[in-house]
Amino acid sequence: MPVEIVLGLVTDALKVALLISAPMLLTALVVGIVISLFQSVTQIQEMTLTFIPKILATFLALVIALPWMIQTLMDYFDRLFGAIPGLLH
Repeated sequence: MPVEIVLGLVTDALKVALLISAPMLLTALVVGIVISLFQSVTQIQEMTLTFIPKILATFLALVIALPWMIQTLMDYFDRLFGAIPGLLH
């Protein structure tokens, strides 16, 4: 198999992985920044204060984005499995 084909497959896999993980990562980032600003304003320096809201927000983002994530993965695997006969020449 040529190197270009392998690089294309790896690139597509990384793009899909980044796309699928983006909703949870961005949610955790935004919640973390908001909580950090709240801690700065109120001068509350409790380290455990950030964990529970981040976990809950990330779980909520997962529940909301799960149908889209599954559909994105199914589309990727359909493309990948459909391309297998063309890769085996």
